[in-house]
Amino acid sequence: MATITRNDLATKLRDTFGFTTLQSNRLVDAVFGEICESLINGEEVKFAGFGTFKILDKSARVARNPKTGETAIVSARRVATFRPSSEFRARVSKK
Repeated sequence: MATITRNDLATKLRDTFGFTTLQSNRLVDAVFGEICESLINGEEVKFAGFGTFKILDKSARVARNPKTGETAIVSARRVATFRPSSEFRARVSKK
């Protein structure tokens, strides 16, 4: 299983569109920066045919350590989630 990195994306942009390495790295950083800022501000980020990123606010709860059985308080937190679009799910299930 391969992992795709920011550098891989920048290299693909450089090779596909003829950008310089610096331009492609800046473009990738700008896109991810905009996604992060939008999520931090509580906005959803939607990509047609791909999916939706959003932040969920989870409330505090009591949990149990399955190994020891000891209870613990899980604090309230914000988590980033991704929901793939139906088109994306269909494409993935074909492989």
